[in-house]
Amino acid sequence: MTTTGIRLHAPAPGWSIAADVVVVGSGVAGLTAALRCEAAGLRTVVVTKARLDDGSTRWAQGGIAAALGEGDTPEQHLDDTLVAGAGLCDEGAVRLLVTEGPDAVRRLIETGARFDESSEGALELTREGGHHRRRIAHAGGDATGAEISRALVEAVRARGMRTVENALVLDLLTDAEGRTAGVTLHVMGEGRHDGVGAVHAPAVVLATGGMGQVFSATTNPSVSTGDGVALALRAGAEVSDLEFVQFHPTVLFLGPDAEGQQPLVSEAVRGEGAHLIDADGVRFMVGQHELAELAPRDIVAKGILRRMQEQDAEHMYLDGRHFGAEMWEHRFPTILAACRAHGIDPVTSPIPVAPAAHYASGGVRTDSHGRTTVPGLYACGEVACTGVHGANRLASNSLLEGLVYAERIAADIAADGLHARVPQPVPHPENPEHPLQTPQARFAIQRIMTGGAGVLRSAGSLAKAADQLQRLHTDAREALAENGRTAEAGVDTWEATNLLCVARALVAAALLREETRGCHWREDRPERDDTAWRRHIVVTLNPDRTLAVHTTDTTDFPPTLPTQAPQEQ
Repeated sequence: MTTTGIRLHAPAPGWSIAADVVVVGSGVAGLTAALRCEAAGLRTVVVTKARLDDGSTRWAQGGIAAALGEGDTPEQHLDDTLVAGAGLCDEGAVRLLVTEGPDAVRRLIETGARFDESSEGALELTREGGHHRRRIAHAGGDATGAEISRALVEAVRARGMRTVENALVLDLLTDAEGRTAGVTLHVMGEGRHDGVGAVHAPAVVLATGGMGQVFSATTNPSVSTGDGVALALRAGAEVSDLEFVQFHPTVLFLGPDAEGQQPLVSEAVRGEGAHLIDADGVRFMVGQHELAELAPRDIVAKGILRRMQEQDAEHMYLDGRHFGAEMWEHRFPTILAACRAHGIDPVTSPIPVAPAAHYASGGVRTDSHGRTTVPGLYACGEVACTGVHGANRLASNSLLEGLVYAERIAADIAADGLHARVPQPVPHPENPEHPLQTPQARFAIQRIMTGGAGVLRSAGSLAKAADQLQRLHTDAREALAENGRTAEAGVDTWEATNLLCVARALVAAALLREETRGCHWREDRPERDDTAWRRHIVVTLNPDRTLAVHTTDTTDFPPTLPTQAPQEQ
């Protein structure tokens, strides 16, 4: 294991907390891992960037997928997941997900999550794109994430677990042998501690969510700036499959210049029978796929983009007028309110929609126990690449993945005896020469990525994006060399620097993959090429801050750690 020695420019920690495990993130993955670690008797600290209930999980509308219905089986769920993943799923990882998933959902219900039920008291299951069965459990109609978040937050607070809110994680601490020794973090004025501090722990669980803010328009909250992936890269960890960014097909269109978080129109709306139409009322997905509007998300997003190009239109429409007011009000109250807040009434008018960045199928590479290539560092949820999603995530598998792999991480930490080791972090460097980006760079990065690495990509657009991103990186390094200082350390500059780090890695992977597969759509390479590209792309950060990019030899990932046994299948 080789560390990069790279850290964000930040003050030395002024305070510290000792723990057995520090969990970074408070979505379904982070809080599940924390609860299971605490139940195993481990001193657990939860660090979260906003408040405990402000993670990405609470924005999830559709639900959580598991073979819970009559006639459904894990094998059928596995088949649907493999098809959506376009040949790059790790079948062993998917099998773990679908076989352990139903019981994990039942444990979530025991924790206090209340899912919608039929009049007979059974779980009310719906269907979404890519699923051949009704297997999506939902809560509050279209407020599943909010309910799961509520239940887990209440459980954490009821157990009196130590939490640090409003804290941006900065870097991984390691000992002299390169093993995990905790994290540094900055509390943003409203937490228990102010300024930069540290949590010293031999096990760190990254559950920081996604990187949607690397694009101009996204369904992700403003805190989704790729902090976990950037931290892992600086720590020397491998990340994989970053080119596979899922663009949700149906995001409320707020105008061509809209930026930041955009309202999502859940796939469950199409699952209940809403139709995609163009301005003339034509259902353009019919005939493009056997499931029409319920095809996997990459196919629907491409179908919408093609129709927009054909008609020189800025958006398409989602038509659910035939639902009637009562169904909208009871099944989709959150979406109804969001649409009406923007002057659109889905009861009487079609909803203008267009694709926007939604979910990162890739991330920090892990094994079946959530272990990364850095000893003691784990990852789960959207920040991780477990091999479950392959080239395109199947709808509503994300909450399940966070749940199942968080439980596996907690079990591994408890069994591994990591907590018996007292970490001895390498001293904080006095003059870390890692230049920070200015706050304004955030918007430049988003424009570059949207223009060059969005839904439609090509060698030309990606090469241009790579050059523009490299210029931002080089300018900051040159300014540091000439002036002896960089942009002022702070949340805005740390976030912008993290965004640039993940953007460079994403573009490097997308430029290397010369094919179209899943949600990676190369206009200049429109065909899928299994012979050359049915393999993963792995990116690491070199000590000189250049990127190292390579492909795996096969579709199988090598073990994350040299002494590790092969992954269970």
